Amino acid sequence: MLSAKSVFGEILDDDESFRLFCSIAAGGESQGGWENGRIAALVPPDERALAPKIARHGADEDKHGRIFQALMKKRGLQPVDVPHDTDYTMLLEKHGIGLAHERLKTDEPLSVQDIVTYLAHSRVTEQRASEQMRLLLKYFADHPDIGRAVRMISHDEDNHLAYCHEELLRFAYAGHGRAIQRTLHACALAEIRIYRDVSLAVMDRMGRILHWPHAKRQLLTAGIHALYGYERAGGWRRMVSLKMPARRDALGGPAAPAPEFA
Repeated sequence: MLSAKSVFGEILDDDESFRLFCSIAAGGESQGGWENGRIAALVPPDERALAPKIARHGADEDKHGRIFQALMKKRGLQPVDVPHDTDYTMLLEKHGIGLAHERLKTDEPLSVQDIVTYLAHSRVTEQRASEQMRLLLKYFADHPDIGRAVRMISHDEDNHLAYCHEELLRFAYAGHGRAIQRTLHACALAEIRIYRDVSLAVMDRMGRILHWPHAKRQLLTAGIHALYGYERAGGWRRMVSLKMPARRDALGGPAAPAPEFA
């Protein structure tokens, strides 16, 4: 029976597909760590109190990248280059979602509107990350190889999402509500399209590595398009709503250390 658990199980059990999966994940997390680190360094003077939380966000992302690298090393695997069409983070940046990397490479302080844009982008992408990790948590929390990593990363992603909700609501109360909703809407519609394209590219490569039959590839492709259809029809709205989270000040302390993988 074809299910999310069986598909992920195949990917995790094969060295080549596992290596590609971890390489893609590590690359995206490391890129997110760099972005958050630069944003923390460029926070405008009036929002300096936010800098430690942004830095914590970046430290978590860096930690996740190291975790995926360690998972590969544990199985004696080397990372592979991330194919361009599977690079979710870079494709978002290429399509103007979030803050441009060229801007982050300068030393000019960001504006409050830049911070609002960053938080809105993060609110959308952290929704996706939280949902993906909860799916892995559902099926693989006790997996002997990735269980500890899944539990830690899922907890972190939920913290990131809570932080985005809380900070965006603070900015909304300060008068940025319309800009926040406008930015969230644009980010969400772009993200669901890019996520569809990246999912198709990843599944195509996994199918070739794992020698999936044509019928299975067609079924998975249809599932990806069906998810996009649902999200385009209204599912994107879950990415733009804001509510005060149960986890308050979720990034108010230092990042937890990464687990050791013998």
